[in-house]
Amino acid sequence: MKINFPITLTAADNRKRTISGTIVTWGERGNTSAGATVFEKGSIDFSKPVKLLLEHDRTRPIGKLMDITADDAGIEATFKIAGTIAGDDSLLEAAEGLRDGFSVGVMVDDWKNKDGVMSISAAKLIEVSLVTDPAIDSARVADVAATETPTENSEATAEDTTTQEDKVSDITSDAPIATEAVEAAKSEPVAVVAAQSVAYTKPRSPITNKATYLEHSVRAALGNDESRQYVMAADTTSTVAGLIPTPQSSEIINGLSNGDRGAIDAISRGALPAAGMTFEIPKITAVPTVAEEAEAATIDATDMTSSFVTVNVKKFAGGQTFSVELLDRSSPAFFDELVRQMEFAYAKETDKYVANQIISSGLIATTAQDNTAAGLLAYAAQAAQLVYSNSLGFARNIVVSPEQWANIMGYNDSGRPIYNASQPQNAGGQVGPQSLRGNVAGLDLYVSRSLSALTYTTGDGSMFVINPESYTWYESPRLQLRSDITATGQVSVAYYGYGALATKVANGSVHFNKN
Repeated sequence: MKINFPITLTAADNRKRTISGTIVTWGERGNTSAGATVFEKGSIDFSKPVKLLLEHDRTRPIGKLMDITADDAGIEATFKIAGTIAGDDSLLEAAEGLRDGFSVGVMVDDWKNKDGVMSISAAKLIEVSLVTDPAIDSARVADVAATETPTENSEATAEDTTTQEDKVSDITSDAPIATEAVEAAKSEPVAVVAAQSVAYTKPRSPITNKATYLEHSVRAALGNDESRQYVMAADTTSTVAGLIPTPQSSEIINGLSNGDRGAIDAISRGALPAAGMTFEIPKITAVPTVAEEAEAATIDATDMTSSFVTVNVKKFAGGQTFSVELLDRSSPAFFDELVRQMEFAYAKETDKYVANQIISSGLIATTAQDNTAAGLLAYAAQAAQLVYSNSLGFARNIVVSPEQWANIMGYNDSGRPIYNASQPQNAGGQVGPQSLRGNVAGLDLYVSRSLSALTYTTGDGSMFVINPESYTWYESPRLQLRSDITATGQVSVAYYGYGALATKVANGSVHFNKN
């Protein structure tokens, strides 16, 4: 999971070759690959050293962690930058404000959904990247102290660089290059001069074939900035096809799945017992009574009785089989993304199971209503009364399908929106297109795509009003089971977990009765 947060670079020093700054700010909201996200104070475990990458590309490390501290505000870190071309460029780009953002990659262990924001309470730091744009656009470099190479060393540096260029001056496009000569040239010490920012047009590259491409690649590796510009400007598609592979971004596009679980988020949660495929919860079946009694009359007594609610534990599992070549020779992001997609599938199936159980065991609103703004208010009022009468608890949440979510956003009063109104005088709640959470007639709204896939013989399964304490979802951590298939050279991975829905009060939910 890529979590982008603002940067405050305090130093980018070319001599010490360090970059420092704030990599995470506690409690500050950022827009990440998981949506709106906030790190709680002390939520990141940084006990293991990490590398500094370039734009989250694991094949492009540019430095390593030297020092890291956490305080009440966030986490401060200092990275030692490698003496490579990419490292030189990174120092220069940070100093010039071109690539001035930090982005942390974390493995999330525990989090909660708070009003549509992913609030992370436990995570492990996997990597930190230097990026062009942080999550918050206004968070830019506050102070850069880039120390330049001393003037008195300029001539010596130029001479050293010229000497190295002379070592490869005999390399031409018409003669083969001996491997020993190239390795010898690379092994010589080279003074690196920080490039100065200049205005220039795209250089006309002398690279016309594979030989000249190799020549200037070697010169660029030895510190020749002119050759480096030639290599960058070369038309590798037509002149040296096959030498430069088509680059692939580490970003992965997915419009088919996510981890939303609206039905589960709308009810109470509990920890699943460590053993057993069933467990029991005590439930009061009869309560003591009190009555008005005459003087000296015998007191009527009603004993309190109880029984047990038996809760069945269900297993939810999925598997993938792929070749060992795909695992060994593909991008390191493959397995991480596979697990992420299996988690999305797990979320979809468990939410559908919970939604189905709630509607199947709940009540149907006694009065049929039109699917209109007035019908919605009448249904919510009646459902709140039925929930309280049957569970002696208040209806707090309403769960709707994406289709009903769209209907509610479209409800209006003579053209004035009701549920995304800007004027409180006309507002009946708050439901917007940028969040699956909202408020309708005093009920917290949750959107669950599971309701679109459910059909019922009676009533309408497009929304239900619920007392969250009437149902509790117990869940285990997700588990992985991996096995190698020797005969075919394949790898089989199972992703599974256990969950149980306890229906504590069967009539604690009321679903829509559409007219």
